[in-house]
Amino acid sequence: KDNPTPELGEIESTNPCGEQPLLPMEACNLGSVNLAKFVTENGAGPVIDWEGLKETVWYAVRFLDNTMEVSKYPLPEIAEMVKGNRKIGLGVMGFADMLYQLGIPYNSEKALEVAEQVMAFIQRESHEASKKLAEERGPFKNFGKSIYKDKEDCVYRNATVTTIAPTGTLSIIAGCSSGIEPLFALCFVRNVMDNEKLMEVNPYFEKVAKERGFYSKELMDTIAKRGSIRDLEEIPEDVRKVFVTAHDISPEWHVRMQAAFQKYTDNAVSKTVNLPRDATVEDVLKVYNLAYELGCKGVTIYRDGSKENQVLSLADKSSHESGFMTAVKERPETLEGFTTKMVTGYGNLYVTVTELDGRPFEVFATIGKSGRSTTAKTEAIGRLVSLALRSGVSVKDIVDQLKGIGGEHPVFQKDGLVLSIPDAIARVLERRYLKGKDSKRRTKQEYSLMGETCPECGETISFEEGCMTCHFCGYTKCG
Repeated sequence: KDNPTPELGEIESTNPCGEQPLLPMEACNLGSVNLAKFVTENGAGPVIDWEGLKETVWYAVRFLDNTMEVSKYPLPEIAEMVKGNRKIGLGVMGFADMLYQLGIPYNSEKALEVAEQVMAFIQRESHEASKKLAEERGPFKNFGKSIYKDKEDCVYRNATVTTIAPTGTLSIIAGCSSGIEPLFALCFVRNVMDNEKLMEVNPYFEKVAKERGFYSKELMDTIAKRGSIRDLEEIPEDVRKVFVTAHDISPEWHVRMQAAFQKYTDNAVSKTVNLPRDATVEDVLKVYNLAYELGCKGVTIYRDGSKENQVLSLADKSSHESGFMTAVKERPETLEGFTTKMVTGYGNLYVTVTELDGRPFEVFATIGKSGRSTTAKTEAIGRLVSLALRSGVSVKDIVDQLKGIGGEHPVFQKDGLVLSIPDAIARVLERRYLKGKDSKRRTKQEYSLMGETCPECGETISFEEGCMTCHFCGYTKCG
């Protein structure tokens, strides 16, 4: 029912985040206004700068309309649809930061009032700006096939004007909270490319903490581990009430906030309802039902911890295992360890493992009476395993990768068949550190003499008459 051009077809899908319903071959240019920049002081306290917001909205509508003329489109059909409907999606970000500055808790009726006031204002001014553009440049080409064609005072340059996108990357660039989301945490770890971790503290909270005299580095560290300040009694109660975070807010408030913005948005609203780790199926169903009842066009839920790596996480989830996963650790001058002798098809392998805090830290592997190539490869394996251990990779993961690798000269030992040098190293680590633990077991095929693979073609190799022979490519160890 919200399709502005039903004569052109039905809306078939949305973009991945759900805020932009689109026709086939259609695209939409999105932009967001940073609401955190439109809070000023008037002597009586912080207020919203409506005049500044209006000016920015008008500029933004004109800018987004201009982008359609300079954009490059992959197909002529897409260019035709985009320029035929000229859909734009002006939205907001920094809403949580705006509430922090206004001293209004996100989970309050006052916050819902502010949400409706702000979005109604943006909706009205953006449509007025689109009308003005239509007077200058003409309405969108498919205006005659739109729901506006028979309505008075509804000649627009753009078929749709407002959309609220998640702004995950934009908000980082702008240095504000994302979309209409509450802050995930006042101090949190952001996982970026190559698993680099960046610690961030909300500047408005930091400013209040310093002004009210309760700021300290120790307190910031505590908040970084907890994410929330709800139960920190050393922080004044009125501050704790205002600076709420995503997991302080019940799912109902998340959905009600989305509905408040949706009421004044042409397209849809991208919003995540954060659920705790112990959320049930019934909790999820309640969110979906409430979103439907309040008129939301879509809703996203995320249960904390449901993915191994998530973009935003608290600093300390913490176990000793995860705490060990940091940058490559420097080697102390002296380390204790042990050396194990393993018999392989290439000769005796000596595996030396040094330890730090009871964990393996380095692996040195040397092979006796073998050629230079084998010696070099053995040293390389040891160096790479050492680098992995010093970078925090678990012993189990290393063993799982090395164990079972087959080579040309498997040999029997009392514990079974040793397939190769990396397999031997894995056995040493497994025997010492994973004994009785849930290490990956070899499959029946890996233990079987018939399970070996040909070093030439990779197919299964047979042991016949005391010799390895491949019936697929003709390889044989016996010449």
